[in-house]
Amino acid sequence: MYILCIVLIIIASILLILAVLAQSPKSGMAANFGASNQVMGVRQTADFLEKSTWGLAISILVLSLVATLVMPSKNAGAPTSELDKAIMEQSAAEQAAMPNQIEMPAEETATESAE
Repeated sequence: MYILCIVLIIIASILLILAVLAQSPKSGMAANFGASNQVMGVRQTADFLEKSTWGLAISILVLSLVATLVMPSKNAGAPTSELDKAIMEQSAAEQAAMPNQIEMPAEETATESAE
């Protein structure tokens, strides 16, 4: 389900990019020629592109939230196989068996041996 959400987000993102690039700017020098865009149903195309832009943006938001909810929740540090579990148990047992040893820095060891 998570992979499906990611694929749908990518498709919606590509469609959103295309919808934004297909729209004509509404301000600047092109705004003076806006009356000519009303002829032959160009206005309906602009309305469709604007509605599809909003729809795709909302769908990306919703799909992102759904992908977050269905994301697999495996712990990064948790062992996934029996072999990993055995290795983790063995290393924990070795650490418990070893006494706490504090190693002295090399400088102090050298001065003590000189005395």
